[in-house]
Amino acid sequence: MAKTATRSRRKAPARGKSRARSGSGLLPWTVIGVAAIAGIAAFDNWKSIKPMLARQPAAVIREMAEEKPAVRKDVPPKQVALAAPAPKAAPATTGPLPQAAIPTPTVQPVKATPSISSPASPETGTAAFGYCGQGAHINCVGDGGVFWYKGEKIVIADMASPIVDRARCDDERRIAFAAKARLLALLNAGPFTMNAAGKSEPSGAPRVVSRDGRSFGTQLINEGLARKPGAAGGAWCA
Repeated sequence: MAKTATRSRRKAPARGKSRARSGSGLLPWTVIGVAAIAGIAAFDNWKSIKPMLARQPAAVIREMAEEKPAVRKDVPPKQVALAAPAPKAAPATTGPLPQAAIPTPTVQPVKATPSISSPASPETGTAAFGYCGQGAHINCVGDGGVFWYKGEKIVIADMASPIVDRARCDDERRIAFAAKARLLALLNAGPFTMNAAGKSEPSGAPRVVSRDGRSFGTQLINEGLARKPGAAGGAWCA
C-alpha cells in the first residue's frame, strides 16, 4: 500500500506537465486561426481598407516634416527687422513746363481835364444880433459893413461904408453910426442868405448878404450909407 501511494504521488507531476505541453501546443494554432479570420475579413473589405492604408503613410510623412525644431532657452530669439515702406515714385516729367504767357494790360494815357469848381452853395442864416462889445464876438455887428455870425467874421463884399473908429469928421462918424444901425436892423429882420464872394482871409470872409433877392449892400448904397467898392468919390467929410 505504501508503495502504491508513493508511485501515485510521483506520477501526479507528469500529468501537469502534459497539460502544460498541450496548452502551449494550442497557442500557435489559435494565432494562426485569428490571422486567418483577419485575412478573410481584410479580403472581404479590401476596397474600403485600401484608401486608408494609402493615406496613412502620407499623413505620417507630413507630421514628420512639420515637426518643429526644439527651441533652446539659452539662445535669444532672432529680431526680425521690419521693412520700411518704399517711397512713392514721383511722376516722371518729360521736361520743364513752359511758363504761361500773362497778358499785360496796355496803359492808355489819361487826358487831364480841368476841374470845374462849382460855386459854393448859399448859406442861410438867422440869429438875434447885437452890437459887438469887449467880449467874444458871436452874433454881433461891428460897423456898417462887418458883422460876426456864429463866431465867424463876415465882410459885406458888394459895398463899402465908413468905420466909426476911423471917422475923420462928424459927418463921416454920423454916417458910420447910421450904417451900423441899419445893418443891425436888416440882420434881425429875419432869415437871410449869404453867398461866398472870395476866399476867407484873416480880415474876414467876403459874402454877398441878401434877403428875397435884394442885397443888403445895394440897399445901404441906395440909402446913402455906403458906396460901391473901389468907386471914385469925395470924402465923407465936406
